[in-house]
Amino acid sequence: MAEHPQDVVHRFHGTPEQVDAGLVGELPRTWESIVVEEYDPAWAQRFLAVRSSLTEALGGLIISLEHVGSTAVPRLAAKPVVDVDLVIEDTGEESGYLPALERLGYRLVLREPWWHGHRMLLSPAEDVNLHVWPQGAPEPVRHRLFRNWLRAHPHDREWYAATKRRIARDTAHRPRDYSLAKNDVIDEIYARIFAASDAAAEVGQRGGTTRADG
Repeated sequence: MAEHPQDVVHRFHGTPEQVDAGLVGELPRTWESIVVEEYDPAWAQRFLAVRSSLTEALGGLIISLEHVGSTAVPRLAAKPVVDVDLVIEDTGEESGYLPALERLGYRLVLREPWWHGHRMLLSPAEDVNLHVWPQGAPEPVRHRLFRNWLRAHPHDREWYAATKRRIARDTAHRPRDYSLAKNDVIDEIYARIFAASDAAAEVGQRGGTTRADG
């Protein structure tokens, strides 16, 4: 397994002030309270519907389209809002993709050029967070690593779920602190992900191990 680039390993932590500076229009109502629910298989079906509509609307503009976040991890409790990473060539050229998304009912809620050119749009029912990234942005890579790790590691999945429930209770009176309050646990899980990647890369460089009996 190849070593990950430093911009993937070193995760960006935005501040509340940066988020506020990036807000466009009205604050999403889903930010006003945090509800963590048991895993629902309907979340995967919701993503499939989103993928179909986005593919039809954007066609060849799409470089990749992934279901990420907690709703993409079976058996993981989550806020009932599906996170989708959409990668296109250049998020700065909003005229090339925003009108098509707005025709689907999405509205732009975050414009964050300092965070790898991130844009976030919200579905009409506010049950989908559509994250738009430019080609080469490291965050979608991290999202896939985190999703795949939690799918394969039940202990960390359960720990993360318990952490989210606790933080949702602790930040009930200030729900916008919820995401930032998870950072320590998220960073610890990432540390394990990258340590495992480094160990696998080292084994690969040594040629691995073999067994005569296959």
